[in-house]
Amino acid sequence: MRGIDHQQGHVFSYLSPEVRVRKDHPLRAVRAMTDEVLREMSVVFDGMYAKCGRPSIPPEKLLRAQLLQMLYSVRSERLLMEEIDYSMLFRWFVGLNLDEEVWDATSFTKNRDRLLEAEVAKEFLLRVVERARGAGLTSDEHFTVDGTLLEAWAGLKSFQPKDGKQAAPPDDPGNPTVDFHGQRRSNQTHASKTDPDAKLARKGPGKEAKLSYCGNLLVENRNGLIVNAELLEANGRAERDAALLMLEQVPGTKRVTAGADKGYDTAEFVAECRHLGVTPHVARNTGRRGGSAIDARTVRHPGYAVSQRKRKRIEECFGWLKDIALLRKLRHRGLPKVGWVFTFAAAAYNLVRIRNLRKLSPQTA
Repeated sequence: MRGIDHQQGHVFSYLSPEVRVRKDHPLRAVRAMTDEVLREMSVVFDGMYAKCGRPSIPPEKLLRAQLLQMLYSVRSERLLMEEIDYSMLFRWFVGLNLDEEVWDATSFTKNRDRLLEAEVAKEFLLRVVERARGAGLTSDEHFTVDGTLLEAWAGLKSFQPKDGKQAAPPDDPGNPTVDFHGQRRSNQTHASKTDPDAKLARKGPGKEAKLSYCGNLLVENRNGLIVNAELLEANGRAERDAALLMLEQVPGTKRVTAGADKGYDTAEFVAECRHLGVTPHVARNTGRRGGSAIDARTVRHPGYAVSQRKRKRIEECFGWLKDIALLRKLRHRGLPKVGWVFTFAAAAYNLVRIRNLRKLSPQTA
């Protein structure tokens, strides 16, 4: 017998989002780890809010929603609010019941900006790494460093002389026609009017220059988990400076190793690594003037070859951050905000990676 196509929905529902999400859903493990970290950060949140006044959106819900945006590649906050409103899975993960009203996109953004101005992302990443370390998923001795360019949310037309001089009035103030041929532009003489912290940089010879930031990661070599993240201006030295900054923060007193590509093969970087108690397992740049700064006493050890083989896994982290977390083209402006989003995306990657590792090795759960 053919069923009748009733269009009238039920007035009442007796099922909660918790019941509707299946027990083996991948987000359940991520939600459990996230809730544990957020409970530990409750004291941090208390210091960010006033004791009286109108209650705001709970920071725990803001951060869970931010995680969803990165895990599911949602390109905007407005679309994220729409997805949370429609999706029972998203409501469950954030912590909203089916009859609760979803926030306006503007309200969500303004409340989230309070978190962007604090060291919440750094603290969140640190606590996620501590959980991985406690489960024996990380190495305390062998690491890899590398950096990548992240395209800023600013066009080349906004890259104008710092003195404010214009050759001629624009033909269209909203979208002027610009001819860059024959012009000499550099970060010393020009700056972006849209995002002054973004710098003109290129990936290599023959590549086009774009307004960018330099995102840097410190990854441990056992399972490829991100231990630290730093975002700096793309000034040509940012990768080496960020690497030394992150290696200096490695806990413990025993000597560690740091794998890196040829871009780190400079006498200054190698000397600073040795001063920090770090053995630089840097790829040798034999074509560099003056020769490689890595001598035979480093290359001869078997651990050097292992570091060179393992260091390529850091590209998997950059690929996830750019393609899944949508950081290939940034949506925020300014070094503090972009750095916050980059660090929080690194923590999101770790949550997914830890969940996968525990699935492969249930004894570590």
